[in-house]
This record gives sequence, structure tokens and C-alpha cells, in this order.
Amino acid sequence: MITWKIYPVHLTIIEILQKKGSITDEELLEMLKAFYKEMCPDDLNKNLMAMEISGLIHVSSLTKGKRLIELKKGFQQDRK
Repeated sequence: MITWKIYPVHLTIIEILQKKGSITDEELLEMLKAFYKEMCPDDLNKNLMAMEISGLIHVSSLTKGKRLIELKKGFQQDRK
């Protein structure tokens, strides 16, 4: 049975990217699995697609099957 988290996945992704700067999709998936046990690559792809269309993130291809995810500059906050 799937349990719903109150905290949306896209906000967790933004927080991770604010801390890390940029991250590969594989690393991001592993970090998200700590919070969302049922997270699978398809769920990650849907969230990344929606976030990229919304202009929150930029996803670029590193190698075949590996992507780099970064926050767009307007959404990065100063870490003080």
C-alpha cells in the first residue's frame, strides 16, 4: 500500500539541489528513496519533466543514460 507524504517531491528536490548545487539523476533518486520509499525512476522522470517545464530546473545529458540536474539561477538561494 502506498502512503502519501505531506511534503511534495518537487520541494524535496529543490532542497537537495540547493544544498548540493548540481547532482546526477542516479544520485538524486537514491537520496529521494530515503524520504519516499516507493520512488522509482518513472516517478523521478515525471517530477523532473514538470519542474523543467515550469522553469525551476535545467536537465542536461552527461553520458548515455546519465543526466545532470541543476537549479536555474533565479531559484538558487544564498547559503548563509
